[in-house]
Amino acid sequence: METTTSEAPFFNTFDPEFTFESDELQRARESTWYATTPAGLLVLRHAEAWELARDPRLGHDGQKYMELHGITDGPLYDWFTHMLSQVNPTDHDRLRKLVSKAFTPRRVETLRAFARASAQHLAERITPGQPCEFIETFANPLPARVICEALGVPTEDHEWFRHYSDDIGLVFNSKLAALRPRVEAAVVHLTEYVDSLITRRTAQPGDDFISALVAARQDDHLSEDELRNLVLTLIFAGHDQVTCQLGRALATFTDHPDQWELLSQNPALAASATDEVIRWCPSSQALIRYAFEDIEFRGLAIPAGTMIMVSNPAANRDPRAFPHGDRFDITAQHESHQLAFGGGLHRCLGIMLTRLEISEALTALADRFGAPTISGPVRWRPPGAIIYGADSLPLTFPHRP
Repeated sequence: METTTSEAPFFNTFDPEFTFESDELQRARESTWYATTPAGLLVLRHAEAWELARDPRLGHDGQKYMELHGITDGPLYDWFTHMLSQVNPTDHDRLRKLVSKAFTPRRVETLRAFARASAQHLAERITPGQPCEFIETFANPLPARVICEALGVPTEDHEWFRHYSDDIGLVFNSKLAALRPRVEAAVVHLTEYVDSLITRRTAQPGDDFISALVAARQDDHLSEDELRNLVLTLIFAGHDQVTCQLGRALATFTDHPDQWELLSQNPALAASATDEVIRWCPSSQALIRYAFEDIEFRGLAIPAGTMIMVSNPAANRDPRAFPHGDRFDITAQHESHQLAFGGGLHRCLGIMLTRLEISEALTALADRFGAPTISGPVRWRPPGAIIYGADSLPLTFPHRP
């Protein structure tokens, strides 16, 4: 058994210039499946990453994540450490089954018409040939509208809701300690609002996710605290990460106008284009797991408590899993699972909804415009951020030829 990591490459993930997409990580991947960091291990190859993502001996530890940012109590701490991905395995299995009853393919598919109409409406706000702030104009409001529709939030509350939904998404910001008052206020305000929605849906059920969860509470003994936390987690997962992914997708197409033209000419490619942008430029830059016990993996001894990060960009471009993985190609049909949605017990439940939104967004934009170009300075989040994207993305969309 290998008991030392002294010969593995080292990357300082706390360095402000560190990025999960660096060429150095790609080169290191060719000589070893992992690297070391100040916080633990960094997995670089797809096969090992996919195996570890599904290993039941690994899981999340929200308490350690909060403590890493100096947060040990308060509303933010209470929400994050009790969200679905952080609870003990027994409660996790029970809650995940309940959420799966709400996140059925049928219920998600009922949102397609709304997502399509919203994407087309937002696209109409973009004037061809003139610069637009894409995040504010399109990428942010689209997932906010869809999650509001999914939860049954009244139209008049959408803008209020979007403001606090933006802020709760900052929980994975590398400067969380400084942003704590803002994120914590969002948790408090959204908790109060979610309580009012739950009360309304208990009295008057609809065909939304909250109504389905309320029914699950009655049938499967879901506590009020668990129900509230699940809805907050849906808000968190369903907005900011999709916003970042849409921004990254459009920024990628500015570098690959030929791929945009392929999509314009063949809208049936929207689904594969969606999978390709998530593989190529995932907004979720890393999976984070902790070893719950001492384990041995591929000859390496991993002590209990070790943090294990997966570099999604490195694993998703691993040529062992993705032939020609270093090439952005929306026609590619890859057989390997990509890592952006995790795996195993903690595979993201929002996969279908995320893909639906991005697919409809790309279709609406490619049908209406030619390939976009960047028309001003882009304000990116810190390169080592776990959820990475642009906070400001000025784009110009020409008339479609």
